Amino acid sequence: MKLRLKWMTFCLLLALASHADEGMWMLGNLNRQTRKAMKELGLEMPASRLYNPRKPSLKDAVVSFGGFCSGVVVSEDGLVLTNHHCGFSSVQQHSSVEHDYLKDGFVARNRSEELPNPELYVRFLLRTEDVTKRVLKHVTPRMTEAERSSVVDSMMLAIGAEVSAADSTLVGVVDAYYGGNEFWLSVYRDFNDVRLVFAPPSSIGKFGWDNDNWMWPRHTGDFCVFRIYADKNNRPADYSPDNVPYHPSYVAPISLDGYREGSFCMTLGYPGSTERYLSSYGIEEMTQTANQAQIDVRGIKQAIWKREMDRNDSIRIKYASKYDESSNYWKNSIGMNRAVRKLKVLEKKRAMEQELRRWIQQTPDERADLLQLFTDLELAYKNRREVNRAQSYFVEAFLNGPELVQQALTILNFDFEGERDVVVANLKKIVETYKNLDVDIDKEVFTAMLKKYRSQVDSAYLPEVYHTIATQYGGDDRAFVDSLYAHTQLATPRGLKRFLERDTTYQLLDDPAISLGIDLITKAFELNIQMQEPSVQIDRGERLLNAAIRRFYASRNFYPDANFSMRLSFGTVCGYDPFDGAHYDYYTTTRGVLEKVRAHEGDVDFEVQPEFLSLLSSGDFGRYADENGEMKVCFISNNDITGGNSGSAMFNARGELLGLAFDGNWEAMSSDILYEPDMQRCIGVDIRYVLFVIEKYGKASELIRELKIG
Repeated sequence: MKLRLKWMTFCLLLALASHADEGMWMLGNLNRQTRKAMKELGLEMPASRLYNPRKPSLKDAVVSFGGFCSGVVVSEDGLVLTNHHCGFSSVQQHSSVEHDYLKDGFVARNRSEELPNPELYVRFLLRTEDVTKRVLKHVTPRMTEAERSSVVDSMMLAIGAEVSAADSTLVGVVDAYYGGNEFWLSVYRDFNDVRLVFAPPSSIGKFGWDNDNWMWPRHTGDFCVFRIYADKNNRPADYSPDNVPYHPSYVAPISLDGYREGSFCMTLGYPGSTERYLSSYGIEEMTQTANQAQIDVRGIKQAIWKREMDRNDSIRIKYASKYDESSNYWKNSIGMNRAVRKLKVLEKKRAMEQELRRWIQQTPDERADLLQLFTDLELAYKNRREVNRAQSYFVEAFLNGPELVQQALTILNFDFEGERDVVVANLKKIVETYKNLDVDIDKEVFTAMLKKYRSQVDSAYLPEVYHTIATQYGGDDRAFVDSLYAHTQLATPRGLKRFLERDTTYQLLDDPAISLGIDLITKAFELNIQMQEPSVQIDRGERLLNAAIRRFYASRNFYPDANFSMRLSFGTVCGYDPFDGAHYDYYTTTRGVLEKVRAHEGDVDFEVQPEFLSLLSSGDFGRYADENGEMKVCFISNNDITGGNSGSAMFNARGELLGLAFDGNWEAMSSDILYEPDMQRCIGVDIRYVLFVIEKYGKASELIRELKIG
């Protein structure tokens, strides 16, 4: 057993070494070691051209797209490339049975046909600044964790607010790094007029759908094209017909040269969240609570949605975006739990923690402060285990479940006293959601959610509605749901309209959906109260653990966990061996599209328009073909990515665009917790395939001319 533990520890230490391909690096904080590693792998441009707060640089071509994806600016008139699944909601909002852009795709033949998206924005990073000393200036050792948190949060907000106070077109955001041990200010400029320009049919942009999601080999043309608009002074402006295309300070050049195995590749974007420094107790909790709740609950909800979507085109369009968002994280949770088991992530973490324990015990300064660190962490996680599990199922079953419940909670939390323009815009959002609601489907989902939550938690965690169902409806969930929808005014915009018009015959708080919302808020508050004390102890323990790890492995080149701020990852284009006796190549071609269509005949997830199949079969790929005449579709690199990186630019050694990152691979779904150098891959769509689809299939040659490809 000791020999096995030593071997596992040795393996973990190797994993903790600074792999050239591991890390989501802050552009404004690239140290000499990281720059050297990039040069050794093949980077041909100076670091000052990657990030420069005073001169145009590569970072100025990369945007946060909507706050949930990434994108890259590719023309002097503000064209932005991102993933199809990132633009999916916008495409869906503009679609109808008569104009089915999800099925048929969309092409704006001129600027006047480009479609506005009121809720969409893009964000440019201007600069970053280390503000750790300012944030922690008033923190003292005698403070409780709650007091420390209050001081830190106040300082973060104050520093961020200074930016907007000095320039109303700027946004200042202070983020915590390394578990709350460091703090950096990011200064952004947002543009709110973003219009849809081109979307391929979903048969291209989501080829393979759920079946292929997170999988390699991949043949998905996952891209969309938008355009940023500004006022006549090139400054941010809300949508107006008078706005003009934005002229960026830097445009990403496009390469048609492609790549080979071993080619340098870097990815620049806005990764969402990783937990590389999380304790083994935290990993165990994540897999058993939040992940398992998503797997169990979303699987039921999605099955109901999918059945009705396959039956009716109108329902398919209404629910496409909701289903896409839900299923993406559902499958992610399945893959993560599987990978944690298969790759023995918990065992590796525990081995590292055992070595850390020994170091703490043998180091007087560390022992004085951290002797009880792991004991306290273990106890805190144990103390919130059951309530945390209940909360996870509560969130999935109710807060992310029936849309009537979501509407009621949105209305209950609505700020009717805010600025008029903001109130009107937010009310429009509420009304818009009704367009994508089918009451009969929602009733079936609600009934299923009630049953699922009851079966998963202790009776102490049941909200009052279950007592109502038992006493007034004889335990019949469907009877309660039918009665609720029959008597509420909020299943349509009618109730909201009556409330806003001050209809004296309608009292909002008496509406049964609002009463249910209050019941659920009450239970959510109770769960949060029960979680509060152990959660504070966990936050403190994880922060101390994070700092201790960095002291223990002092020679390692550390990078902070992802937190939706701009990051650079780098490595090489390369294949991998998913299991014994198998090797996956580093690219796929259009031949694979044709093969999958034949192999999955009759499967709607692999159906492709006949005219596109004919185009692929013709082999007429023009200048987008590789040197051997093949049309590459997707490729993989060992760049370190996570959710939020979707749409990130993948650049070559000269900073030229090779493609767009859109997925990770199934074998390494635990990568948010522990990087696996032999397995983890970033899947991207080849920029040449993107251009081929735009020009040859979409016949949008004007867009190709705008890109000014050499």
